[in-house]
Amino acid sequence: QSSCARGQHASIPLSAEGGKPKPQAVEGEAAEQTDQEGRGKTQPTTREQVQLQPAVEASGPRRHKRGEASQASPDMPPLLTSPVASSTPLLLASRLGALHGAAVPHHRAAVRFLAPAKSRPASGSLTAMSWLGKLGLGGLGGSPRASEASAALAQGPDEDQPAPGNEFAQFGAGCFWGVELAFQRVPGVTRTEVGYSQGNVHDPSYEDVCTGATNHNEVVRVQYDPAACKYDDLLDVFWARHDPTMLNRQGNDVGTQYRSGIYFYTPEQEKAARESLEKQQNLLNRKIVTEIVPAKRFYRAEEYHQQYLAKGGRFGFRQSAEKGCNDPIRCYG
Repeated sequence: QSSCARGQHASIPLSAEGGKPKPQAVEGEAAEQTDQEGRGKTQPTTREQVQLQPAVEASGPRRHKRGEASQASPDMPPLLTSPVASSTPLLLASRLGALHGAAVPHHRAAVRFLAPAKSRPASGSLTAMSWLGKLGLGGLGGSPRASEASAALAQGPDEDQPAPGNEFAQFGAGCFWGVELAFQRVPGVTRTEVGYSQGNVHDPSYEDVCTGATNHNEVVRVQYDPAACKYDDLLDVFWARHDPTMLNRQGNDVGTQYRSGIYFYTPEQEKAARESLEKQQNLLNRKIVTEIVPAKRFYRAEEYHQQYLAKGGRFGFRQSAEKGCNDPIRCYG
């Protein structure tokens, strides 16, 4: 039985003549006639029922029993009446409310319930905010003092220690994937790592470095046995691997992170690097732009960058890292 039937007002009877209303009897006479005819007494409408009926009507479509076809209210939005809406949280909440005896929420309140959440910044925006914060220019809570501390850490010396009997060397010569593979093939090289150095932000990510705002360079840190490999041999590989006359660029890779650089750990390495540069300059018509500065804190790159080409890269085409291999190095992503 519908809720409307419990407090329904008596309808006005119509006559057969043009649908005009029949004359109404006096209240007392109507009561006597219905009693005499045996049709049952007319129940007066109470004040509580009069107050209840508008509330039920304002609450939306009437509740119905299970299995009974639902009737859409004409003022309800298409979201509630569309078959597709059966899977929406809005209609689900309405049905759950009906099952538990609660009134179906008004559609305006339901629309507020489904208001979309605030959109999150795109990944590019997060990256920008990340390095801006690290530089102390806003973003993710950066401050000038934090920026100074971050730069001080990044500009500090490389305090890592090589394996006993080994030494470090560090080079920047473009994309570090191909540079690393070239040094992997050198006899006497015991380990190679790619990473970021010479920047002004502590602990940068690859995305940070790619913005060009951190001033880091993509570098290869080589660990070698000086008894089996001379530093001059590493310098020869360095010069042969790239064009040292190109500023902040190697091939199609453009940016300060691809600049040419030799980063020395000892005075002996610095001396050998400068002498080697002079020899190379005599062989070239254009000016060499390679920077020769002390090695600074080395930030190891993400693991997927390590030995990238030897492991096959994105296409799974492995390139040999065998000692003494002279196969062409194809540096691709």
